[in-house]
Amino acid sequence: MSNIKSYEERLQGFDWDYAKEVLDWQDGELLNIGHMCSDRICAKGHADKTALIWEGFGDATAQYTFNDLRVLSNGFAKLLQDQGVEPGDRVCLFMDKVPALYVSFLGALKMGGVAQPLFSAFGDDSLEVRLASAETKAILTTQKHVKKVRKILDKLPALKTIIVVEGNPAKLKDGELFYDMNEHRVEDFECFQSGPESQSVLHYTSGTTGQPKGAQHVHSSVWGQALTTSWVLDLHDDDIYWCTADPGWVTGTSYGIIGPWVLGVTQCVLDSGFTAARWYKFMQDNKVTVWYSAPTAIRSLMRDGDDLVKKHDLSALRHLCSVGEPLNAEAVVWSEQVFGKAFLDTFWQTETGAMMITNYPGMKIKPGSMGKPFPGITAAVLDLKTNEPVDEPGTVGLIAFRPGWPSMFREYRNQHDVYRSKFVGAADDATPEQCRLDPDLWYVSGDRASIDADGYYWFVGRDDDVINTGGHLVGPFEIESALIEHEAIAEAAVVGKPDEVNMEVVKAFITLHKGFEFDDMLELSVMNFIRKSLSPLAMPQEIEVMEKLPKTRSGKILRRYLRSIEWGEDAGDLSTLEDD
Repeated sequence: MSNIKSYEERLQGFDWDYAKEVLDWQDGELLNIGHMCSDRICAKGHADKTALIWEGFGDATAQYTFNDLRVLSNGFAKLLQDQGVEPGDRVCLFMDKVPALYVSFLGALKMGGVAQPLFSAFGDDSLEVRLASAETKAILTTQKHVKKVRKILDKLPALKTIIVVEGNPAKLKDGELFYDMNEHRVEDFECFQSGPESQSVLHYTSGTTGQPKGAQHVHSSVWGQALTTSWVLDLHDDDIYWCTADPGWVTGTSYGIIGPWVLGVTQCVLDSGFTAARWYKFMQDNKVTVWYSAPTAIRSLMRDGDDLVKKHDLSALRHLCSVGEPLNAEAVVWSEQVFGKAFLDTFWQTETGAMMITNYPGMKIKPGSMGKPFPGITAAVLDLKTNEPVDEPGTVGLIAFRPGWPSMFREYRNQHDVYRSKFVGAADDATPEQCRLDPDLWYVSGDRASIDADGYYWFVGRDDDVINTGGHLVGPFEIESALIEHEAIAEAAVVGKPDEVNMEVVKAFITLHKGFEFDDMLELSVMNFIRKSLSPLAMPQEIEVMEKLPKTRSGKILRRYLRSIEWGEDAGDLSTLEDD
């Protein structure tokens, strides 16, 4: 049985307070996500229930109960407290998908810290930008990744505590602390008395210009995450759930940690490289029932063929959802053919904190559609010229939402003007709180879509230059800034290029300094330079050398023109393009 009957029934008289019923919540209980995902589940009689099934490279495996989560996260909370970390301090979690990542996330929240998960593949430059912006106080990492931290430590005066949670303690440097999670089980810890507006998670997201932006979330986001997990992912007490996302990104925290555990559901994590055979075996061995993945992975599975699916027993699967980028209709049809169930597309962002437009059980599915607004969410497509909601079905505009939903981000860290710019109609002097609470404003997502006659949303594309590669947003500015640090490159422009599997990949247009010639060796040098300084996601898949980059008469590089060439689209108004 599904947790819901139909989309239409939930629209009638819906109220966010219904989340209290979903969580069996009583007024006056502690609203702290770390506590709610561990202690509270234990108090409800589920201490011995398996919370986490983990598999790593080789034969590495581990399992943890909700009581394990409770006492081990207490250990992390006490460790941070003993190291002088105070409520409100940013605590970076910089590691692969090892058990300590999931447990320390809860521990940081329990002691009142602000969890700052970062993708472990980030290079030292990307890491430095985000730690400096957040003025991070402590970082939890592994021996594998602590080398990156050491390279930039002298540039981070706020970073006082480096904790290594995996590796050989004999190889640590002075000032670094080794911590074995499994040896520190703390039975009792006085959890931070957070309120609805207490800061919880700080996620960094890429932008068209400037450095990455820190989207600040609060503990009351749990209401939206719990409801969408229950209704869209349709999790039941006896489910085995798998979210393939890395907690370095928002999906991996909202639905790879908070959503399942606040409902007391068992989840599994696979920390090894992607192969179709490995994924199918993992689902078969663990009898996964609910699977939340990304279109890039789904398309990769499609490419590897149907025969591989037939070699595995995936009969436990009962519900499939997709996130991160548009899910093409072919993938929906394919999943119905090979799994007997359709992948349901979900749309949301780092800034929204939880699903906003979605398909879910009880709803008619239109392959290729994003679905409809989640109950309680007021959404629209705004006219590109007037910023008013469009009336005519099929008209393309900007996806927008009325502010005020519980999981909405509260600010961009130290970038109030940028935050304000996301709200159509906001006064020039409006505070973040005023923007968030004004029911007459529209929060603009930066994505374009149309709405059909039945109210279904259909994704069209980004409204800016941010590149969506494999479901990960990559900002062109950050890559361009890194490119011109290479000794051979004079100027750089970065755009997304169509890709069959990843939807988009990074393409760089560059000009060279005198004395340099572009050959295979220089191309490899540039690509490795970006991979090491930023991340593999930011590494250009193609580099094109130009004599000069297209610019406006004021000197601004026209990424829009370059992108239009790659996508075969109309470049729009080019009247400002400088003459040759």
